[in-house]
Amino acid sequence: MTQPISIETHSEDETRHLGAEIGRVAQPGDILLLLGSYGAGKTTLVQGIAQGLGIEGPVTSPSFVLANEYRGRIPLYHIDLWRVSEMDGVTFGALAEYFGGDGICAVEWPASLPASLVDGAMVIKLAVVEDQIRRFTTSGLEPRVAQVFERCAPHLVSAPQRHK
Repeated sequence: MTQPISIETHSEDETRHLGAEIGRVAQPGDILLLLGSYGAGKTTLVQGIAQGLGIEGPVTSPSFVLANEYRGRIPLYHIDLWRVSEMDGVTFGALAEYFGGDGICAVEWPASLPASLVDGAMVIKLAVVEDQIRRFTTSGLEPRVAQVFERCAPHLVSAPQRHK
């Protein structure tokens, strides 16, 4: 795992581009926890991830159905727990099969997930800075995903210190 990274994007296109690059390096079993307020760009980032995985067609927020599955190079499981304040056994059972399996899980509003499902997850916090500007602050990224942020970030706010 890497040190935290903080970057900014200045448009939805830049956010989708960042997501597409994440999708290109995604591996089965990856879990991304997306934290941020309503309208911060979580679904836009997931749309980019889908693009990077070669998924065609619309990618929409699963707020009312909890999870959408998309087939690409590897499966994308887009989970939105905005309406789930507490994880019950039925919901846990339905969602557990997505985690650590054959695809990547991108989870919006993950606060209700039990620790057993998100152990080792990569965390991306999104914040609205201005109208189109979004700040992404990461923790626990796999090195291949951290490299995406370092390489593709149009506006690096802060980066981990390199030891020589």
